[in-house]
Amino acid sequence: MHFDLPIEHDVSLQRFNTFGLPARARHYLRVVDAAQLERLHGHAPLAGVPRFVLGGGSNVLLAHDVEALVLHMAIPGRAVVGENGESVLVRAGAGESWHDFVDFTLAQGLGGLENLSLIPGTVGAAPIQNIGAYGLEIKDVFHSLTVHDLDSGERRTLSGPACRFGYRDSLFKHPEGARLVVLDVTFALPRAWQPNLRYAELANALREAGISEPTPRQVSEAVIAIRRRKLPDPAEIGNAGSFFKNPVVSQEQCAQLLAQFPQLVHHLQPDGTAKLAAGWLIDQCGWKGRSMGAAGVYPKQALVLVNHGGASGDEVIALAQAIQADVLARFGVRLEPEPVFV
Repeated sequence: MHFDLPIEHDVSLQRFNTFGLPARARHYLRVVDAAQLERLHGHAPLAGVPRFVLGGGSNVLLAHDVEALVLHMAIPGRAVVGENGESVLVRAGAGESWHDFVDFTLAQGLGGLENLSLIPGTVGAAPIQNIGAYGLEIKDVFHSLTVHDLDSGERRTLSGPACRFGYRDSLFKHPEGARLVVLDVTFALPRAWQPNLRYAELANALREAGISEPTPRQVSEAVIAIRRRKLPDPAEIGNAGSFFKNPVVSQEQCAQLLAQFPQLVHHLQPDGTAKLAAGWLIDQCGWKGRSMGAAGVYPKQALVLVNHGGASGDEVIALAQAIQADVLARFGVRLEPEPVFV
């Protein structure tokens, strides 16, 4: 073992994934600074051992033990770092809690991230998934990020176009970006802030509270209240948030579905496609509140799969596959999981 790399072996990952699944890591390194990754490059004892990067464990399904060196990203730090035209630049280390970072920006009097309040996970994982909620995605407020290349050992900065953001997608979820480890992320938050209230549920919540001109903090509080009402706390019941992506279909397919299912929840997209509400599709198939073994569907939100206690990764996968089969059979729509299966 290299004296300055505190690598552990045969480590339980149960407390490091929000589903609470009982996987183990063959090797484990808690990464608290970029220098550790640089020292790891060419590290003879672990040469040839695969690497697996883990953030907050809120978007991963550990179906099996991880036969790799798990790099658990815990790089801290958050700061206002400058300006860029009409924006203020704010940076955070990859290991920072996403929600705590959102709260930090609000404490600085900066709006822009409030719609993404209370999303579990870390800052470093946020651009990988291009997380989004209530009409906002990471790409909308993104400036740049720093990565470490596991193959070359080099560090470099990537801009928005280089990250190839898509719906719950980015460069990092494809083979050409799989060896890039996010070290920190910089966001461009607008000086001339305007509330993003495109989602009716959020706008209605503020209206019912008698707030006509909300502050960023008030929008954040409304988002938090909605999420707590609808979604389970991973600290109380294991889950990975929304388990399936909202499927995107052609306008023609949407029209055909509407003719058969007039109550279909859908949102027309700028490119002419339509995004369907996966939770509605699952609910219509009768899955809300049902279980298979120790894995189940959350009674308040059909889009969330939960671990009732003692579930295995295989049980969660079996449940997900049964849901996918029913939705496909009834609606002709394929649901795609959000979490990464390991």
